[in-house]
Amino acid sequence: MSISLRAASAEDSPQVAEVLLSSRKAFLPYAPLAHSEAEVHQWVREVLLPAGGVAVACENRAVVGIVAVERTAEAVWLNQLYLLPSHVGRGIGAQLLARALRQVSLPVRLYTFHANTRARSFYERHGFKAIAFTDGAANEEQCPDVLYELN
Repeated sequence: MSISLRAASAEDSPQVAEVLLSSRKAFLPYAPLAHSEAEVHQWVREVLLPAGGVAVACENRAVVGIVAVERTAEAVWLNQLYLLPSHVGRGIGAQLLARALRQVSLPVRLYTFHANTRARSFYERHGFKAIAFTDGAANEEQCPDVLYELN
């Protein structure tokens, strides 16, 4: 099947939330959700999508991946990059990352959990460098994380 990328719309909210939830459950079992599934759906609908900077990867009409960026004074933050577990390893994450990077200026920063070796390897392959390691005290999941930057 062919994958298309586009800006997310409000109508994508339920599918975006399901991508986030299913990916977190499959790949981050050590980092329990800090919010209920209903709260995640509400956050996607009322905060994430209205803020803009969200793109989706679609197979036919189904959302199979998302990327979200946020611009701040010091950097652009890659806040979300998730795929349905069934779509990992097909190059979709790289397509979403490339789309996001084409639309922003450097530096780009992101956090990922220290234990998320698959994501860490992905970001390092795409030129991100680890610039700080934390004990996780500042994140909701209380899991050690890594701050990455692309210059």
